[in-house]
Amino acid sequence: MQVIETLADGLKRELKVVIPAKDMQARMNERLADAKDKVKINGFRPGKVPVAHLKKMYGKSIMAELVNELVRDKPTEILSERGEKSATQPEVAMTEDEAEAEKILSAEADFEFTLAYEVIPAIELKDVSGIKITREVVDIAEDEVTEQIMRIAESARTFEDKTGAAENGDRVTIDYLGKVDGEAFDGGKDEDAELVLGSNRFIPGFEEQLVGASTGDEKTINVTFPAEYPAANLAGKDATFDIKVKSVAAPGAVEINDELATKLGVESAEKLKEIVRGQIESQYGSMTRQKVKRQMLDQLDEMYQFDTPQRLVDAEFENIWRQINTDLEQAGKTFADEETTEEEARVEYRKLAERRVRLGLVLSEIGEKAGVTVTDEEMQRSLFDQLRQFPGQEKQIIDYFQKTPGAAASLRAPLFEEKVVDHLLSEVSVTDKTVSKEELMADDEDGNDKPAKTSAKKKSAAKADAAEGEETAEAAAPKKKAASKKKATDDSAAE
Repeated sequence: MQVIETLADGLKRELKVVIPAKDMQARMNERLADAKDKVKINGFRPGKVPVAHLKKMYGKSIMAELVNELVRDKPTEILSERGEKSATQPEVAMTEDEAEAEKILSAEADFEFTLAYEVIPAIELKDVSGIKITREVVDIAEDEVTEQIMRIAESARTFEDKTGAAENGDRVTIDYLGKVDGEAFDGGKDEDAELVLGSNRFIPGFEEQLVGASTGDEKTINVTFPAEYPAANLAGKDATFDIKVKSVAAPGAVEINDELATKLGVESAEKLKEIVRGQIESQYGSMTRQKVKRQMLDQLDEMYQFDTPQRLVDAEFENIWRQINTDLEQAGKTFADEETTEEEARVEYRKLAERRVRLGLVLSEIGEKAGVTVTDEEMQRSLFDQLRQFPGQEKQIIDYFQKTPGAAASLRAPLFEEKVVDHLLSEVSVTDKTVSKEELMADDEDGNDKPAKTSAKKKSAAKADAAEGEETAEAAAPKKKAASKKKATDDSAAE
């Protein structure tokens, strides 16, 4: 076999691989000799079939198998011998001329193919002891724990029917029908909907107009959907809602005690406080981790500058660009609304893609040199986390990860990265700084991987950078979006 380098431009490589016809013939003869003792052909005793006859019957199919095997196996072998790592799967090209292909399958011509790929650049690791990290931490006050418990307790609050006018804090049970320009709209109707006045679950102006209503009242209220309402067909529109008040109930008292804890499925008030405090610590801990990681990546980005494989950058850019366009579409906005153009945005987000790829390669090299590994148990836990997010779809998800090439790597990559960050934190200077929760939650809008110019665009960039899940914009019913937000808040606190 002969390997000839035909291109070496930056990270790009192209190789011409030639396997002489005589070598292909020898490989085929080995297969034919092996098949001779196994194949059964009418008219011949076992093991007595002439090789020439076998070649006539099966030669081309055996040669086709050899070609496929060589194309599958040789690229890895060749790159290993050259001491190179390909950034992506090498592209293999063979002749498309039928006459040439026929000669190759007949072992009358050399088998040639080309490999085109980009190498992962050699990265010389640098001393990280000079990296300084400020880790922001929050002291959790008892009042915050109590406040969180009280919010959770709202889900367990009891209500008793009352006579007279509804007040803020009362729960009303209503039927409603929403209309825009006199026409009912999808999702604008509900029956026996329960609404606590003052909870701000419905669109602005809706709840306020129900204060003073009594059981049996029927009324029409006028509201305006917010301009940023997620349903584009309703955003900014005036609407009316025909309301029938079916009952009014006053709230019972809420106290943090063992009875409340039992209602929430916890054995005691002290245990409830312990759980809630732990959840708050976890939430703040995630924010702290994100900021620490950002500082780490920013400083690594300054330390390492090298050419990145463009195919990796292209793939990363496409992921980011798809997210950005999805965000704009869901918000009903254009690049012009964000005070930029599509061309300018492409340039900015390509820089972000290059940064991501470069830092990914650096972290990979650091992890490899440090012996960082991801265990099967950690992979299993990550898979279970995926399954919990999609109840009822467990089989499809497992099949996907078992049968889709590269799917397992998508589970491994974030685990590996976090372990590399942990390794780095053990080698750099980390100083804890106590901050308020407001300071901790403040976005670092000047981060190097948030290239956007406007605040709205920065939000999109942050989403792309953090690889956050999409937020589904629920349309129509005035309660839905706010209600879903409240549920998410309560669920996260009460799990």
